[in-house]
Amino acid sequence: MTSTQTDTSTGTSAKTDSGTADRAYATVNPFTGETEREFDSLPSDQVTAVVDRAHAAYLDWRRRSVAERAAVVGRAADLMLERSDALAALITTEMGKRIQEAAGEVQLAASILRYYADEAEQFLAPRTIGVMKGEAVVVNEPTGVLFAIEPWNYPLYQVVRVAGPNLTLGNTIVLKHAELNPQCALALEELFRDAGAPEGVYTNVFLAISDTEQVISHPAVQGVTLTGSEKAGSSVASLAGKHLKKSVLELGGSDPFVVLDTPDLGRTVKAATMGRMANTGQACIAAKRIIVLADVYDEFVAGMQQAFGTFTPGDPADPATTLGPLSTEKAAQDLHAQIQDAVDKGATVLAGGGRPEHAGAFVEATLLADVTPDMRAYSEELFGPAAVLYKVADEDEAVRLANDSTYGLSAVVYSGDADRARGVADRLESGMVWINQPSGSSPELPFGGVKRSGYGRELSELGMFEFANRRLVRTLPAAKPAAPAAG
Repeated sequence: MTSTQTDTSTGTSAKTDSGTADRAYATVNPFTGETEREFDSLPSDQVTAVVDRAHAAYLDWRRRSVAERAAVVGRAADLMLERSDALAALITTEMGKRIQEAAGEVQLAASILRYYADEAEQFLAPRTIGVMKGEAVVVNEPTGVLFAIEPWNYPLYQVVRVAGPNLTLGNTIVLKHAELNPQCALALEELFRDAGAPEGVYTNVFLAISDTEQVISHPAVQGVTLTGSEKAGSSVASLAGKHLKKSVLELGGSDPFVVLDTPDLGRTVKAATMGRMANTGQACIAAKRIIVLADVYDEFVAGMQQAFGTFTPGDPADPATTLGPLSTEKAAQDLHAQIQDAVDKGATVLAGGGRPEHAGAFVEATLLADVTPDMRAYSEELFGPAAVLYKVADEDEAVRLANDSTYGLSAVVYSGDADRARGVADRLESGMVWINQPSGSSPELPFGGVKRSGYGRELSELGMFEFANRRLVRTLPAAKPAAPAAG
């Protein structure tokens, strides 16, 4: 399980034959702007050997008992907790997550590994089907090598959503992590190795984007899973379809947060603020479109303005910091361009709107109103500390606006009347809906979306079976031998 990538001081990125640059793997601290470490991409002529090793490991790993595989995943959970401080510091350094949130991510990731370690045998037990004669059983078996392409915004959590269920199932994993958190990628590979995973069971690869098809097309690769942008998902899904490989995609979101009434204004404002600003707004399931009924709109907006005014930029490694940087300077520039586009076309800035006078990849905590369909902020995902507020007349208008999106990942509905909230929630087009709490994640809850937010599910029991062979074994009684002929 030793990574084939090496540390480098050259800073030279891999190139395709056409001269197009692939993104370099490097730790660039988004708070300081300093490049702290750089890594070489895997040479193209070594990619096949990596997948071959993963396949050779699969042939042994799949024959081990579920209990033995689960024990390795359980040890990985324990090691993650033991290394919590170091892992959280790496996350903060590489993508700018505030240190308290980074520590929380480590805890969540470890809980996912522990969940699958504890539940795998129950989930994977054969299921008997009632038949008229004989026996029919569905057995849950692994399928082979999986190729996982994972993002930077939750560099541990996103990975273990794939690794936890699939390593206990018996698949092996080749991981291409995001280019901006290579040290987190290496730390995870070391974690699984130290937990007892044999060579090739979990392999980190610093893969050039131009070599993605080489992995997907390999005969040993049985599936590909990606969490990332629409563009990346479309590309990977196309390659997976071309090579007849199953895929699971978790893509973007522009999640609605619908406020029907506010029996507890402070609680609702706090929930909307947390739902938007967690991870500096860099979450697919963040509350990006806040839709509020007219009866409570003005009071709610005043509360949100006050809450957003409390966020001040600072060092994400300092526990006192309330606003961390975005993952990269380019990310900050892109988000500010979306905000500025809305302002130029007539949107109202209720809070923030600019870039603070502070070194680092910061954007002010921003609230926009009067956003119209001709503005980028209406249809595009705002991946950072910026939310759009909408006033609507009634529930029907709230539902129409909430569903007027190409995305359908998660949604939130708040009301003091649970039946009213459920009635609205049932009309929303989303893979997940949360009533009277912000969108979140927990090991036992399925995670995934509809429309252009992707397909397939991770976490829960459902996540165990996306890349399983649910094989039918049908047995009929053996025919009785014919009686011997007389005489």
